[in-house]
Amino acid sequence: MNHPAPKTIGQQYGRRSWAEPWKIKMVEPIEMVSHDVREKAMAAAGYNTFLLRSDDVYIDLLTDSGTSAMSDRQWAGLMLGDESYAGSRNFYHLEDAVQSYYGYQYVVPTHQGRGAEHLISKAVIRPGMVVPGNMYFTTTRLHQELAGGRFVDVIIDEAHDPADPHLFKGNVDLDKLQALIDDVGAEQIAYISLAGTVNMAGGQPVSMANVKALRALCDRYGIRIYLDATRMVENCYFIQQHEDGYADKPIAAILKEFCSYTDGAWMSAKKDNLVNIGGWLAVNDEEVFDLARNMVVVYEGLHTYGGMAGRDMEALAIGIEESVQDDHVCSRVGQVLYLGDLLTEWGVPIVTPIGGHAIFLDAKRFYPHIPQDQFPAQTLAAELYLDAGVRGMERGNVSAGRDPETGDHRYPALELTRLAIPRRVYTQAHMDVVAESVKAVYDKRLQTKGLRMVYEPQYLRFFQARFEPLELD
Repeated sequence: MNHPAPKTIGQQYGRRSWAEPWKIKMVEPIEMVSHDVREKAMAAAGYNTFLLRSDDVYIDLLTDSGTSAMSDRQWAGLMLGDESYAGSRNFYHLEDAVQSYYGYQYVVPTHQGRGAEHLISKAVIRPGMVVPGNMYFTTTRLHQELAGGRFVDVIIDEAHDPADPHLFKGNVDLDKLQALIDDVGAEQIAYISLAGTVNMAGGQPVSMANVKALRALCDRYGIRIYLDATRMVENCYFIQQHEDGYADKPIAAILKEFCSYTDGAWMSAKKDNLVNIGGWLAVNDEEVFDLARNMVVVYEGLHTYGGMAGRDMEALAIGIEESVQDDHVCSRVGQVLYLGDLLTEWGVPIVTPIGGHAIFLDAKRFYPHIPQDQFPAQTLAAELYLDAGVRGMERGNVSAGRDPETGDHRYPALELTRLAIPRRVYTQAHMDVVAESVKAVYDKRLQTKGLRMVYEPQYLRFFQARFEPLELD
């Protein structure tokens, strides 16, 4: 099947160039430390970019989580924080924003997204239940497993091919899901774990047609759908650009329609919602809400603050409103497309189509001579830092972890190095520096050796594992 190339921002507006829909009021100085300092820093960090000190990083693309720049309205909102322990007015502003823009009835605040993942997993999963999803995410799957569930991947096959041009590689394969229901029984399905712009697949979106069909299938069996809404506004951008009937609809309307086909959502507000800390769980089922509201008091904080200060909830409520504005979303995704187009022109292997929040370098094609048990994606992340102080992260064998039953490494089809772009932080010139660094590392790829793991924590090893270089021949 042939798919049209993604539109650039210039094509969308009928001109060659575009500009960010904001101007800079405040700056934070950054510095590229010397190559000698970078080598020492990388060795001290065990060749794990998560263990680098931020002062030693020049352009930080480790994550887009909690790293975005807040607006003047959000900073002003911090001054309106009601820090009452119970019943803060800022909670009600947040509740109203979630209800208005996402459409869910009941809202539980959490300190960040994994707090919400924890609550929904404990509220809905019983030991032995199965949780189908469109590719795993690290913290999500761990919470599901700790609650006694078993994650099963039901994403379409195209998602596992970094070069496949399918425009909606985040889609659920309904035949795979039907086969799973037939095998284990609908009563053993805890819920469908549906993620927008699937992170581990390279930021690939789910189509509106797919979620509608998924809703119809689940309705036949009484199965609930819970959405990881962390990057849903970016998903809605791709629906607007590529799906029939949505070109003239605003992002806000597309978001609300998409959410209407699900039963609830969890949110890491540190991404789309443009704040540095915070999250929420929202559901339509009053019984699930009652369980989650009770548990949040145990694990996070009272149900009207859930681990956030009042000022943070106010900034979050404002951020939700700003995050769905079309100019903002076009600019945000446009910066990702700009970097991806540069790398594609230079022949650097990346996941295509280009996703909404990051460029994913295909480490298998980048380093075809490095076997997966020598961690090519981790190696690539280290090499980018050594070259120009650019910090990305691994999304491959290390992130996949070990099979809890066999203890063996999981070897995902996708071995990727992610360059996640914070929102409203870097300029186009920064993207040029990043692209040139990637090209320089690619040009010397055949002289690069892999890594061995020398320390491995029990959970979510990619955060804290340590490595050392293999000896050169």
